[in-house]
Amino acid sequence: MKKPVYLDYAATTPVDPLVAEEMARHLTIDGVFGNPASRTHGYGWQAEAAVENARRQVAELIHADPREIVWTSGATESDNLAIKGVVEASGSHIVTSTIEHKAVVDTCKWLEQRGVEVTWLAPQADGRISLESVAAALKENTRLVSLMMVNNELGCITDIQSIGALLRQRGVLFHVDAAQAAGKMPLDVASLNVDLLSLSAHKVYGPKGIGALYVRRSPDVQVQAQMHGGGHERGMRSGTLATHQIVGMGKAFELAGKSFEAEMTRLEQLRTKFLDGLGGLEGVHFNGSPECRVPGIVNLSFEGVEAESLMLGLRNLAVSSGSACASATVEPSFVLRGIGLSDELAHRALRFSFGRFSTHDEIEFASAQIVDVVTRLRTVR
Repeated sequence: MKKPVYLDYAATTPVDPLVAEEMARHLTIDGVFGNPASRTHGYGWQAEAAVENARRQVAELIHADPREIVWTSGATESDNLAIKGVVEASGSHIVTSTIEHKAVVDTCKWLEQRGVEVTWLAPQADGRISLESVAAALKENTRLVSLMMVNNELGCITDIQSIGALLRQRGVLFHVDAAQAAGKMPLDVASLNVDLLSLSAHKVYGPKGIGALYVRRSPDVQVQAQMHGGGHERGMRSGTLATHQIVGMGKAFELAGKSFEAEMTRLEQLRTKFLDGLGGLEGVHFNGSPECRVPGIVNLSFEGVEAESLMLGLRNLAVSSGSACASATVEPSFVLRGIGLSDELAHRALRFSFGRFSTHDEIEFASAQIVDVVTRLRTVR
């Protein structure tokens, strides 16, 4: 059976072959397989050197000091460690938004249940969080603001730099989920004025199950460990380091740093080709900011066609719905509802995301398939 065209890069990316090769060298007896914490023999020393080289590779992509990189199991753990690790059990105030990743939303709700005050910001209609709304939400006891840089459903970019400058002046810590931003746009933690930054390997052609949290050192940002044990990662995250996954993340970030400008130009061309291919189709709504966005994510609502029915018709395409299924009930995406989309249009939304291995022929094929299936479904409804 022919594989469907993969257009769900925002969900996960395939591991780059060069990354897979690097990982394979850190698994077997013939390679570097030791425990990085084993300080009494060469196997451990080699593994530690590999881990530290990967730490440098990740740090270079975001222009950080390698000592500011803390390994985690992924962006979800990084979000949890950043938010829970900074905020005290009670008496503090957090600011976040209603359209954050569930790893942030659910963490903040969990803290709310334990006495932490949370202010939930509403996004603008284009899916971005305004500087003015953040400024208005700040209080005397605000400890942390947590916002994502690139929205995972819409692809729109919030002005993190301006918000960070405001928070730095006010002495409020700033956590940014950059899982969808890494490898897709320039990242410089100093110029962005961020204190904590969550990263994930599998969004950047690295393996699943590994991520990192940037924690600013000057001045030190104090983060309480959420996982206790051997005191690894400067005491912030205990557990034996997965050397093969870590070197995979390092290699993936190194490759991203070398190619992202050319890749972004190519993805812009693919997006233009994709949207041009849908040009003759009426009743198509573009969700999120059309300008302030990364090029690889497009969220569209199709009038008169339910997203679930459309996905069933698009068997030759691997895409994701703007609606999330919970048990037997289909609810509209909370992100799409958050930007003011009607339930009707939210139920008709699909996310298309392109990446490193997407081709012009695939995009042309995808556009033609969408036009054909949408037209046919509208005819038979």
